[in-house]
Amino acid sequence: MFFEQAYIPYGGYWSTPFCRWQGSLAHLNAVAFAAEITRQALESRGISPQVFDSLYLGITVPQKHSFYGGPWLAGLIGAEAVTGPIISQACATSARVVGNAAAEVEVSGDRTILTITADRCSNGPHIYYPNPLGPGGMGDKEDWVWDNFGFDPFARNAMIETAENVAREAGITREEQDEMTLLRYQQYSDALKDDANFLHRFMVIPLEVKDERGRKVLATLDGDEGVFPTTAEGLARLKPVVQGGTVTYGTQTHPADGNCGIIIATQEKARELSRNPQIEIQVMSYGEGRARKGYMAQAIVPAAQQALSRAGISLADVRVIKTHNPFAVNDIYFCREMGVKPAAMNNYGSSLIFGHPQGPTGHRLIIEMIEELVMVGGGYGLFVGCAAGDTGAGVVIKVSG
Repeated sequence: MFFEQAYIPYGGYWSTPFCRWQGSLAHLNAVAFAAEITRQALESRGISPQVFDSLYLGITVPQKHSFYGGPWLAGLIGAEAVTGPIISQACATSARVVGNAAAEVEVSGDRTILTITADRCSNGPHIYYPNPLGPGGMGDKEDWVWDNFGFDPFARNAMIETAENVAREAGITREEQDEMTLLRYQQYSDALKDDANFLHRFMVIPLEVKDERGRKVLATLDGDEGVFPTTAEGLARLKPVVQGGTVTYGTQTHPADGNCGIIIATQEKARELSRNPQIEIQVMSYGEGRARKGYMAQAIVPAAQQALSRAGISLADVRVIKTHNPFAVNDIYFCREMGVKPAAMNNYGSSLIFGHPQGPTGHRLIIEMIEELVMVGGGYGLFVGCAAGDTGAGVVIKVSG
């Protein structure tokens, strides 16, 4: 999809810190927590919830009452006349949410859409599926998060096996993965400099985490929680997760909890809601791709190529690249296939280091891409990431002004 009418107000986006699962956010309902953060973010920006015509909710892990999805979230933030869909496309959820919202603005010509992505990998639901034909009428069960990490019913393998498949075929070594991970950690460390100045550009911090009733403060977050201090020596000491493999716990991301929001509107409305109307942020295109069974990391290349083609540009035109990289293998493969130097992408961080709450991951990376483009004076940005089912999705953004 190519877009001409879809814009994001400068500053019309936000993210919580990402917290490693079973951390400080593990007890919070992802939808209700997203509503709380959205209220805070809108109030601090002087934006009324009444300006929205629709709300898109991206969520991949069911929560109590999430059956009611977007309308529930809209009601919680004070936009009681607004409705909208739930979108769930595994790790590609954020890109799809942005793409669908931009398409609605493009077609309607006059819509202001609030996109929220929220997930809690912690304490995922245990699901029982009745099966009257089972032995003794016994049903089937599934731990939503853990079982799906471990088994793709079509490719019949685990997520980590897809990384090992790509590493084996492409000749990606353990040492290369360690080197890439260390680089990505160093880049994330740049976001923490000057009292985390980069994170303060978009992150809701300090963030008071309260109990379920919203009364008692349990913790105060000043940034991401659960990021591992990474050294070359530490990475070298780790053993591969799969016997005979190359991927270690150090060269893959960790599940996390958190939420993000991005406003998508017409050019005129985006200017009205912007913190700086001179800065224009245009959503240019959405693209997707799929690799063959069991080779998930390879899907990012066709997804990126489609997004770039639809935007009418080449990779040479792109100034900032951000990737969802659940495995270091992803970035190594992307750099080889697309001719990109590893240090030329993922400045200030990536999901390999700060964690992966699934739905919100791409949202945050798109937000970081926008802020970096503003810092360097504008230009095109490419976000791309892989997703379950050996798929990938990408978004091209243009910043000017």
